[in-house]
Amino acid sequence: MIPKNKLTILFILLIAVAMGCKKNNKGFNEVISGDLTKPDVVSNIKVDNFNGGANITYDLPNSPNILYVQAKYKINGSTSREAKSSYYQDTIVVNGFAEAKSYEVTLYTVSRANVMSDPVTVTVNPTIPVYKLVRPSLNMVPDFGGVSITASNPTKKEVGLVFLAYNANTRAMEIQDQFFSKLETIDYAVRGFKAESQDFAIYVTDKWGNVSDTLKKTLTPIFEEALDKSKFSTLTLASDAQLAYSDWPTTSMWDGRTDGNGWHSADGGQLPFTVTFGVGRSYKLSRFVLYERTGQFTYNNGNPKEFSLWGSNVASPTDRRLPLVAAEGTVLGDWINLGNFKFPNPPSGSSPGSTTSADEDFVKKGVEFRVPLQAPAVRYLRVAIASTWGTSGTAYIMEITPFGTPL
Repeated sequence: MIPKNKLTILFILLIAVAMGCKKNNKGFNEVISGDLTKPDVVSNIKVDNFNGGANITYDLPNSPNILYVQAKYKINGSTSREAKSSYYQDTIVVNGFAEAKSYEVTLYTVSRANVMSDPVTVTVNPTIPVYKLVRPSLNMVPDFGGVSITASNPTKKEVGLVFLAYNANTRAMEIQDQFFSKLETIDYAVRGFKAESQDFAIYVTDKWGNVSDTLKKTLTPIFEEALDKSKFSTLTLASDAQLAYSDWPTTSMWDGRTDGNGWHSADGGQLPFTVTFGVGRSYKLSRFVLYERTGQFTYNNGNPKEFSLWGSNVASPTDRRLPLVAAEGTVLGDWINLGNFKFPNPPSGSSPGSTTSADEDFVKKGVEFRVPLQAPAVRYLRVAIASTWGTSGTAYIMEITPFGTPL
């Protein structure tokens, strides 16, 4: 005989397992039933249309044997889709329609014995699909080493941008990049092209395979090169942050190493922590890659979180204390704000200080930041760090690699 206390524990475990199964089944598990009666149809159907889809609400028939409601429909002339909604819900979502026009949706109730009701047909009238809403604003312009692509996505729903370029070997337009975004303002660049006239194309798609018409342009990318770090030099200004250690000098920011020492400000300095250096000649910058300190410092301590890049094209720029915040294009003495930047959050979604190996790998590869096309040419740079990922009262940069066009 099993002791009473063990029976109690066993009973509790069985209840826990049963509750776990019920929690995870989401109402779609096939429940065995011997009732082969055809279920009644849904009633009191109402439609709420939205961009590319519709919410269909209804009343379920009064039957305990219903498992779910199923919708069958076509999103274009040939592609069929299905949607299901459990008996716990009174709404089913149909989505992915290719046009803003009328579509028929057929609804069925399905019993626990997998018996379907008679069909009920309802007409939905989705408004303009998101991929078509984005297409009119889509644009391409020459950028450094490639093409800059912009678009407006007012609904903030995910769309895909598929970028093509002419391949001289195959004599065909081929996909070079696919970019997916939910941002309201889409702005990104595709690089790796020579500074010569080429044919480019791009179209908008969505997760249902709908495709917009194609934007085609012949563009000439702007020549770009990595700045020659052997020509870099320090420029120590009075308002720059003091160095913490002699073996962590400013020159460590361009020694080609990301796993050694970098630039390190002294503790207790005044924000923004600023460092200044020359790049050897006048450049119109396109972008730069910033490398932060890794290991136990990843997304922590003095690694930059928010910062701005200032530049000067003056032969011998004078000092000016930089503000914590300033608009892009702000001019202070010999210096102009080239852009304000925020280091991206950990890709894993983990909290700073509790990051994963994937976050570590992301940081080790360096993070790229684009300099606005309208930014002027410069020969000196200042990085002004407004905040860090920790509260150490100091800041550090392991390496910075700028790109641009020499003038």
